[in-house]
Amino acid sequence: MSPNDNRIDARDWLLLAVLSVLWGGSFFFNGAALRELPPLTLVLLRVALGAAILLPLMRMQRVAFPRGLAGWTPFVTIGLLNNVIPFSLIVIGQTFIPSGLASILNATTPLFTVMVMAAAGEEALQMRRVAGVALGILGVIILRGWGIETKAGQGLGILLCLGGAFSYGFAALAARRLLKDSAPLGTATFQLMASTVMMAVVAGAVEQPWHLPIPGLTTWLAVLGLAGLSRALAYIVFFQIIQRSGASNVMLVTLLIPVTAILLGSLVLGEPMSAREIAGAFVIGSALLVIDGRILNLLRRTV
Repeated sequence: MSPNDNRIDARDWLLLAVLSVLWGGSFFFNGAALRELPPLTLVLLRVALGAAILLPLMRMQRVAFPRGLAGWTPFVTIGLLNNVIPFSLIVIGQTFIPSGLASILNATTPLFTVMVMAAAGEEALQMRRVAGVALGILGVIILRGWGIETKAGQGLGILLCLGGAFSYGFAALAARRLLKDSAPLGTATFQLMASTVMMAVVAGAVEQPWHLPIPGLTTWLAVLGLAGLSRALAYIVFFQIIQRSGASNVMLVTLLIPVTAILLGSLVLGEPMSAREIAGAFVIGSALLVIDGRILNLLRRTV
């Protein structure tokens, strides 16, 4: 399948669902790990351990390392745009706004991605997709609720979180242009390695993790879950979808993550599911059908 046709086949819908579980599940791991670790140190650990987990697999598959500065540049770019910049902006933004509003702003990622890809001439700007993404964002708002509180600097927090979503859009464009012939396993590993070096500088300058007390077993298990599932495995799936269906399609996962997180909370933790959450999930599902387009084409033929 060419990634330029903006269609998603059954396999890629399944991969998107798997990716939403892997990234949606990170909320559980984050909740445990952040009790003992500051956020930048946590992301440093999860990208570093994620790279360490993937390295043996990469060696078994005999994936060659990039050569020289030119070979590493694409992976440094992806690591910067897909990890370092958005995570830092979103974490700082969440010091000004509640997590519910931050999750809604994160759901604008597909809209920014569609706009960036169209402006760069990589994908056509289809109004069906724009309308579908907008409907999906509405679904996230219904599902999560605004959760707005009056708080100093809230406007800055909103801008920072939107900046993080915008960075993800550029990361998708960079992945399309720079990593066309790179194997998903190698791409996932090398960008995590590059992110580790950059996050070591950021976390070292801001949080000085060498002064922190050694965390307990629960925290380490949460970090391993983040590194192995929500980073290492998730990025293999992420770059596989980009190769098969395109950058705009893979970012639709940000609409699915809130639904996944709520379903996991209900099924695993026994948390109650409200009518508002069910309605929001229904709207998001409808939005994904609009984006896919096949249901609309079928309706046109039957009318």
